[in-house]
Amino acid sequence: MSTGRPPSRRGALTPTLIVVALVVVGFIFFANVWTDVLWYRQLGFVEVFITENLAKIATFAAGFAIMFAAVFFSIRIAYNARPVYAPDSEVRDNLNRYQAQLEPVRRIVMVGLPVLFGLFAGSAAASQWQKVLLFFNQVGFGQTDPQFNMDISFYLMTLPFLGFVTGFLISVVVIAGIAGILTHYLYGSIRLMERGVFTSRAAQIHIAVTGAAFLVLLGVNFWLDRYSSVQSNGGRWAGALYTDVNAVIPTKAILAVAAVLVAILFIVAAVIGRWRLPVIGTAMLIITSILAGGVYPWVIQQFQVRPSEQTLESEYIKRNIDNTRKAYGLDGIQETRYDATNTANTGALAPDAQTTANIRLLDPNLISDAFAQLEQYRPYYQFPKALNVDRYEVDGKIQDTVIAVRELNPTNVQTNQQGWLNQHVVYTHGYGVVAAKGNKFTADGKPEFLQSGIPSTGVLGNDSTYEPRIYFGESSPEYSIVGAPDGATPREQDRPSGKEGEGETQYTFKGNGGPNVGSFFNKILYAIKFQSSDLLLSDGVNPQSQILYDRSPRERVQKVAPYLTVDGGAYPAVVDGRVKWIVDGYTTSQYFPYSQQKSLSDATADSQTSSGRAVALPNSTVNYIRNSVKATVDAYDGSVTLYAWDDTDPVLKAWQKVFPSTLKPYSEMSGALMSHVRYPEDLFKVQRELLGQYHVTDPISFYKNNDAWSTPADPTVSTDVKQPPFYMSLQMPDQQKPAFQLTSSFIPQIVNGNARNVLYGFLAADSDAGNQAGVKADGYGKLRLLQIPPETQVPGPGQAQNKFNSDPTVSQALNLLRQGASDVLNGNLLTLPVGGGILYVQPVYLKSTGETSYPTLQRVLVAFGDKVGFAPTLDAALKQLFGGDSGAAAGDSANNGQTPAGPAAPTTPAEADAKAQLKAALDEANSAIQAGQSALAAGDFAAYGDAQKKVAAALKKAMDAEAKIPATAPEANPAPAASASPSATPSPSASAGR
Repeated sequence: MSTGRPPSRRGALTPTLIVVALVVVGFIFFANVWTDVLWYRQLGFVEVFITENLAKIATFAAGFAIMFAAVFFSIRIAYNARPVYAPDSEVRDNLNRYQAQLEPVRRIVMVGLPVLFGLFAGSAAASQWQKVLLFFNQVGFGQTDPQFNMDISFYLMTLPFLGFVTGFLISVVVIAGIAGILTHYLYGSIRLMERGVFTSRAAQIHIAVTGAAFLVLLGVNFWLDRYSSVQSNGGRWAGALYTDVNAVIPTKAILAVAAVLVAILFIVAAVIGRWRLPVIGTAMLIITSILAGGVYPWVIQQFQVRPSEQTLESEYIKRNIDNTRKAYGLDGIQETRYDATNTANTGALAPDAQTTANIRLLDPNLISDAFAQLEQYRPYYQFPKALNVDRYEVDGKIQDTVIAVRELNPTNVQTNQQGWLNQHVVYTHGYGVVAAKGNKFTADGKPEFLQSGIPSTGVLGNDSTYEPRIYFGESSPEYSIVGAPDGATPREQDRPSGKEGEGETQYTFKGNGGPNVGSFFNKILYAIKFQSSDLLLSDGVNPQSQILYDRSPRERVQKVAPYLTVDGGAYPAVVDGRVKWIVDGYTTSQYFPYSQQKSLSDATADSQTSSGRAVALPNSTVNYIRNSVKATVDAYDGSVTLYAWDDTDPVLKAWQKVFPSTLKPYSEMSGALMSHVRYPEDLFKVQRELLGQYHVTDPISFYKNNDAWSTPADPTVSTDVKQPPFYMSLQMPDQQKPAFQLTSSFIPQIVNGNARNVLYGFLAADSDAGNQAGVKADGYGKLRLLQIPPETQVPGPGQAQNKFNSDPTVSQALNLLRQGASDVLNGNLLTLPVGGGILYVQPVYLKSTGETSYPTLQRVLVAFGDKVGFAPTLDAALKQLFGGDSGAAAGDSANNGQTPAGPAAPTTPAEADAKAQLKAALDEANSAIQAGQSALAAGDFAAYGDAQKKVAAALKKAMDAEAKIPATAPEANPAPAASASPSATPSPSASAGR
C-alpha cells in the first residue's frame, strides 16, 4: 500500500497548484479592475467605466457566441453526418487510425476549437465597441453627400458598423466552413479518389449552404462598397471620382446582384443535387469581378479620363474641396487680400499701437531655465521645458503672460533621502503659479514677474485667495499617499517657510483627490496594483489616507472621455481661486465623404514636438475633426469637468447619448474660466496643414496645383522641421481692437526640400472667448487668412532670419555678446501684419556657461521688408527700423536707456583672464555650498564646517579676481551664480527668508 501513496500525493498536488495559480491570477485581475472602479467612482465618472466595459463585454459576448455557435454546429453537423462505412478499405484504414487517435479527446476538441476561435472573434469584436455604440446612438448631420444624397451620419456612424458586421460574418462563415469540411474529410464524407472527389449528400448540402451564406455576405459587401467609394483615398483626390462614379459604383451593384444569384444557385444545387449551375455561376462571378471590377475601370481611367482629366474630374475635385473644408472647419474662413508693403515708413505703426504695445518678447521655450533659477527655490521643484502663453487682466488691461506652475520633482531629492516614504508620503505636491509679462523684461534682461515667490504673491492672487498646491500636473509622481485624521501631525513637505529663521512647513491634504486606501482590503489591492509591499506595511498609510494616481491632466481626461482625441498640451490658469489645467478634446472620424485624410502625428509635428517640449497627436488618420470638448482638471484635487464646447457637433451629440451625465453645457462655464479658453493648438496645426492646398477653391486651379503653400521651417533650429504656431495679442486688419490670436504663416510649396522663402499667407485664429459666464464671444474661433500677392515679394521667416544672421552690424554685436564663452540664443521669430506690411520680431538671449546659468534677454531684432533693426529694447529697435519714429510705443519702452548696452569693444586678455578666474571662483563657491547642504541634510556637521571654510576661501578668490576687472569694463557675461537669485540650491540662511 505504501508504494502507491507518493503518486497519489503528486497527483493531488498538481491540481492544487493549478487552482492556486488560477486564484492568484484571478485576484490580481480583480485588483486591477476594482481599483479602476474605485478611481472612476471617486472622480464621479463610474458611468463611463461601466458603459464602456459593458459595451466591450456585450460585443465580446456577441462575437464569441456567433463564432462559437457557427464553428461548433458546423463540426457537429459534419460529425453526425459521417457515413457508416467508406468505399475504399485502404483509405478507411488510414482514417480509422486518425479517428482512433482523436477519439479520446474528440469531445474536448469539438468544444475547445469553437471556444478558441470564439475567444479570438470576441476580442476582435470588443475592439469595435465605439462603432457599435455610435450606430445605436447616432445623430443626424442634416447634411447629405453629393453622390448618394445620404445623411453624413450614415457614413460616420452606420456604414462603419455595417462594414464591421459584414466583415465579421464573412470571417465566421469561412472559418466555420473550413472546420466543417475538415470534419467531413476526417470522418469519410469527403474522399479523394482516383476518379475524382467523392462527396456524401450531407457534405454537399453543408458545402452548398456555407457557399450560399458566403456569397450573400459577399454581395452585401459589394453593395456597401458602393457607398465606401465616396470615402476612398486611393486616387489623387479623396472621394468617388469620375471612374468610380461611372464604372466602379455600377459594377459593384452588378457584382452584388450576381453574388446573390449565384448564392441562390447553390441552394438549388443543395436541393436537386446538381452542381453544374453553381460551378458555372461561381466561375462567371470570378470572371465578372476581374473584368468589371478591375479591367473595365482601368480602361475607363486610361483611355477616357486620363486624356481629359482636368475636364472630367472638375466636378469631383469641387466635391473634394467643399467637403474637406467642411470636415476640417475651414468652410467659414475669412480670406482677405493683403497688399503688404516692404517700405518701413516713419510712423507706420501708429494704427497698430495696441498690437505694438503687446508684442511678446519672452520666448516660453527658452526662459524655463530663468524661471527655474529665479523661482524654483528647492531642488525638488521643477518647471516644464516649455512654458505656456495666456492672458490676464492687469490694471484694467489684458496682459499677455508666460505662465507655469512649480511642479514636484521628487527624484531630485538627496539620494540618501529617496526612500519609499519620502517619494510617496512626504514629497507629494508642487507649489504655486509663476507668471511673467510677455511684453516686458527687467533692465538686466530677466522676466518681469506678475506672480512669483513662496508664499505665492502677485496680481493673480496670494495663498489666501487661491489654492497654490499642485497635486495633479504634467510631471506628478506615479502615486502619492495623502490625507490624515483630524489633529494628526502633518507629514507632507509643503513649501519653504516665508519667515526668517523658520524651516520647511508641513501640510495635510484636505480635499477629495483619490480613492481611500486606509482599509486593509484596499491596501492589498493597491499594493498589488503598484507592486509595493511598503504601501501595505508602512505607517504612512492611515485610515483616512487617499491614493492619488493617474495624475497627468491629459491622461485623466482621456480616461473619462475615451471617445476623444486629447490635445497634446494642457495649460494652467488661475480660475475662481483654483489652479485649473485646461485641456482640449477632439471628436474625430476617418469616414467623412469626399474629405481628404490626414495623419494627426504628421500634421502636428513641428520643432516643439521634435525637441520634446510638446506632444504630437497619435499616429492615426482622420478626415473630420472638431474641438468638441473643453475640459478642466483641478490641480489640487484632480477633479475633471467636461464641457460640451461645440454643442452642434453630431458626433459629440451621439456620445452624449451614450454618456448622458458626463458632459456639462458650456453655458455653465464661469466668466473667469471663459477668459482663459483659447483656440487649440493641435487643431490649428491640422487646419493649417490642409489649408496649404485647400485655400484654393477653384477646381481648375486646384487641379493644376500651381498655388499650393507650405508651413515654413523653423529658422531658429538647425533641423528641417516646421515652425510652430504662436499665441499673441494681435489686431488683424479688419478688427477694431486686438484679440488673443493663434498665428502661423505660409510660403510657397516645398518641393524636394526647396522653396522660395517668401510670404504668401498669414493665418490667425481668434482665441478670445470673452469673459462672460456661459457666453461664447461671437468672434471666437474665427479663422482669418491674409493672402499676400506673390508679386509683392515679402520676405518669409527664413529670409528674415538670414537677414538677421548676415547683417554686418548685427553679426558684430552678437560676436561681442558671445565673448566669455557665452551662448547667444535666438528666440521665437514672430510674424505680425502691422504697419501695412509684415513685421518680424525676434528676442535675443544671452546665456553664460555653468549649471546655474539662465538666459537673459539682451537684444531685440526686428525686420520690415529688407530693413533690419537691432537694439537693447524692442521700442528702440522699432525706432531704428522706422526712421526714428515707429508711431507706437512697445511694451518695453520704459527700459530705453536702462538696459545694458552690451560690450562696446572686445575685452583685453587680462580682463578675460580675470573674468575667467571670477567665474571659476564662483563655481567653486557654489559647489561648496551644495556640499554643505548635503552634509547638513545628512547630519554631518564636521563636513558642513569644512564646506563653509571652502565657501569663504572661494569667495575671497572671487573678490580678488573682481578687483582685477576695470570698473568701466562692459559685463557681457555676468557670472551665473552672481546673477541667479535665488539659486536652485540655496543655502539655509538664504532660503529661510523666501
